[in-house]
Amino acid sequence: MNRNLVKALQVAWGLPEFRAGVRHLIDLDEVSVLLAALSVAEHDREVERSLLSLLRSGLETVEIREAVLLLLEQDEVRRPLVVAMVEPLADRPGQAAAIAAAAEDPVVRREVRAVLDNAKVRELIWQAIESQVSDDRFGLIRRAAALVVRHPSVLRLVWALRRHGVLRELRRKA
Repeated sequence: MNRNLVKALQVAWGLPEFRAGVRHLIDLDEVSVLLAALSVAEHDREVERSLLSLLRSGLETVEIREAVLLLLEQDEVRRPLVVAMVEPLADRPGQAAAIAAAAEDPVVRREVRAVLDNAKVRELIWQAIESQVSDDRFGLIRRAAALVVRHPSVLRLVWALRRHGVLRELRRKA
């Protein structure tokens, strides 16, 4: 799992607004243990699977989905999270700038909400993630293509990310 994502999740977990949104729905101690295990460079693949399973079940719950969207929609929450995500990208300033610009764009945030609010899209996203975890490159490509072709909100999000240069920067080598 991407260490930058793990760091961002740890920062998010430290935000009282986020924790309040999920406190009554999931075992906070379990999440804390999983995040700590992921931050270790030589963690077990099973830890990744456990966290992905927890995230998947969580995003199916409206309250948790709203808490996740809070991370993107409120300036005082989003900005420190973005800084934490792009800080490790000092050796890739283009990628850091593209991600920061996309996170500040209300169109991108609106499309992220539209994508996460659609149950069929969430299911395809999880299938694509599972394909990546299991190193099924063909399955990942097939599911990603299905997302873009079948769901206009995903296509709009991809175009918004492209406009900020996120896709170009992700393709560049470090």
